Amino acid sequence: MKNKMETDSAGSVTVQSADYEYNTLMRLLGVSVSKHLMDEHFTLIWANDFYYELIGWKKEEYETCFHNRPDLYYADYQEEWRELTETVMDAIEKHLNGYHLVSKMPRKDGGHVWVQICNSFSDEYVNGFQISYTVMTNIDDLVRVQKEQSVTYSNLPGFVAKYRIDEDGFRFMHANDRFTESFDGFTENGLYNRITNYESEQNHAAYRQNFPLMRIGKPVRFTLQAKDRTGGDMWLQVNGDCVDWWNDNPVYLVIYIDVTDITEQRELRKQLEERSEMLHNALKSAEQANRAKSEFLSRMSHDIRTPMNAIIGMTAIAGTHIDDRERVINCLEKITLSSKLLLSLINEVLDMARIESGRLSLSEEEFSLSDLLQNIITVMQPSIMDKRHHFNIHAYGLRHEHVVGDPQRIQQVFLNILSNAVKYTPDNGEILFEIREKHSRIQGCGCYEFIFKDNGYGMKPEFLQKLFTPFERADDADIRSIQGTGLGMAISQNIVRMMNGDIQVESVYGEGSKFTVILYLEVCEEEKLDLKLEETFPVLVVDDDRIACETVCERLDEIGLSSRWVLSGEEAVEEVEKNHRRSEDFLAVIIDLTMPGMNGIETTKKIRAVAGPDIPIILISAYDWLDYEEEALAAGANGFVVKPMLKSNLVYTIKKYVLKENMESNARPQMQSERSYKGKRLLLVEDNAINREIAEEILGQTGFAVETAENGLDAVERFSAVPEFYYDLVFMDLQMPVMDGLEAARRMRGMNRKDADSVPIVAMTANAMKEDIEASIAAGMNAHLAKPLELELLYRVMEKYAGG
Repeated sequence: MKNKMETDSAGSVTVQSADYEYNTLMRLLGVSVSKHLMDEHFTLIWANDFYYELIGWKKEEYETCFHNRPDLYYADYQEEWRELTETVMDAIEKHLNGYHLVSKMPRKDGGHVWVQICNSFSDEYVNGFQISYTVMTNIDDLVRVQKEQSVTYSNLPGFVAKYRIDEDGFRFMHANDRFTESFDGFTENGLYNRITNYESEQNHAAYRQNFPLMRIGKPVRFTLQAKDRTGGDMWLQVNGDCVDWWNDNPVYLVIYIDVTDITEQRELRKQLEERSEMLHNALKSAEQANRAKSEFLSRMSHDIRTPMNAIIGMTAIAGTHIDDRERVINCLEKITLSSKLLLSLINEVLDMARIESGRLSLSEEEFSLSDLLQNIITVMQPSIMDKRHHFNIHAYGLRHEHVVGDPQRIQQVFLNILSNAVKYTPDNGEILFEIREKHSRIQGCGCYEFIFKDNGYGMKPEFLQKLFTPFERADDADIRSIQGTGLGMAISQNIVRMMNGDIQVESVYGEGSKFTVILYLEVCEEEKLDLKLEETFPVLVVDDDRIACETVCERLDEIGLSSRWVLSGEEAVEEVEKNHRRSEDFLAVIIDLTMPGMNGIETTKKIRAVAGPDIPIILISAYDWLDYEEEALAAGANGFVVKPMLKSNLVYTIKKYVLKENMESNARPQMQSERSYKGKRLLLVEDNAINREIAEEILGQTGFAVETAENGLDAVERFSAVPEFYYDLVFMDLQMPVMDGLEAARRMRGMNRKDADSVPIVAMTANAMKEDIEASIAAGMNAHLAKPLELELLYRVMEKYAGG
């Protein structure tokens, strides 16, 4: 459902971005942030590192001992637990949005730490229980300083006294001058039996009510009546706080404030001022949140438009070359790649949430480094060419091209780094991408080092310290206008670390940066490369980059071909002409496209002029060939290969252009299932007309007889009306009007018919979070496919549930 997906994605991005800003702020302040269920245990769902540092427990120990239940953690601290639960219940009963509390937090070492707890109730619910978010600030130092140093009594307003609360009364310790001049009643042993200098039942009642609380160290607030120096009546607000303990007896600091002349009007004014300040602060916070939200969405807009530009541009190119099958297929490949990149950008913010909560998972699949590199070049080429950068790729010692890992996440990391290199390097800059396979001490794994160098703006040392912090961007004048999310490097570092790798950065401000990514990838057994060539003449390699010449020649030697190399087009023409005169033409000529002076196309023309049409000429470049294809073919080039020329690329090139073998690219998108499901029926449940048309077309190409329903209720009625085992497969959207997909699946599973339990029901939805998948399975669905659909996964599901 396109419109719905866009609405949900945008809403999700907004919510998640606010969460990231809040969590990032909390980390910078060094406070504990946690998320709880509002059940009887206040179950802990998630907490940051400061939460565990605060209580002195490691996360794993805490989970093992207390099972994320704060009530078990407070088992030996019932008074603190009671105070906390009463505060929570009071806030709920008063319909407040949260609560604030200063309390003692128990620690693993048996001690405690004073914390200020700020809690907010959210609108989220899990399993019927409301979610709350808690921020705890360590105020232990402040409390202890207040307790140990007390106050300079003479500078405090009102009467100030310090008592030790013994079993039989108040034992006077210190007081300011105003107190000693106004009150009496001390016994010879320092025992003070009354609270003020005025005997009244109200004062005695206050004593009886608050003395037990003071014996256990609780703060007290109450009003007393007293006499001034002239004998006149006065009213005192008593504020007493326990500041220390002496031989199991609490020590209190008590401040008496004269409130006799405070009128109702003054109290009202105070309340209005407090509320005005609260509203001002709330408005200020809202404005800051809106600004941060706007800045974030602005940065995201730029990154989203890049693949959108590729999709729109390649669609236009395909439309103008509709009769050129190869060109259209190439455009479709790029549209597919850019679409995947666009989806990854939309999910970038969600990735941070998954990383923070430990829910980001990695796939394990076999892939080719050559394919990975060419995908990256395809995505990056438009922005590289737009800024006229000189881009090159060098590969050293790659013994294993086929590895096992998560190619999408690796590509995400590399694109993040390369995108930054392109953006933060002025026009006509130099960008180099190097790949090395180094010796690995891990059996069955190769150690791969990927290095990204640029001569761009570079970074200041102070920014390097926070480069991998979410939402952080350098604020230099030269790059202030360059947009970005501020999330890419934080995500990249976390992905690399999840792969047990490392990412390092070196940078000199004003000179450029160097990123090094080290990954350990499981290697696959390499296919034997057999060219079946008789003794031949050498291959000539032409490139102004000496390293590129040497590495290509090394690989030619590895596959059994001799080689020579030269560093310019002029030298290449001389070599070809000299060998042609001796009737010893080169087996093939491999020429770099973008050489200074005489470029690859000009060199090709001159070689054709002196050697004729028989020598295969292959152009190579770190850029794609579409913009040069027509001119290159007209000059006499036979084909084009994208750098770096790995061993498999060379074998493919020699077989295709020298041996004239019919080579089909493995990179073409699989547009339809290889298996036919003719004679089988499928029910497609989708409320969005465009999505329904797309799915119906794709599924119809497989041979299925596709029937459709526009909502869950329609699907239930259709299923109940047809004979048993009529449908072989059901694809069900989740979010639909009238009845959603989850309820529809539950009703179909609950029907009294033989196929109710067995008919495969597969979710086909834009709801792609982990909890959505769990909800689908819980409702009785067999599998979950996320939109936009990946054909390979779709066909795999069809084969599993309808291929028998």
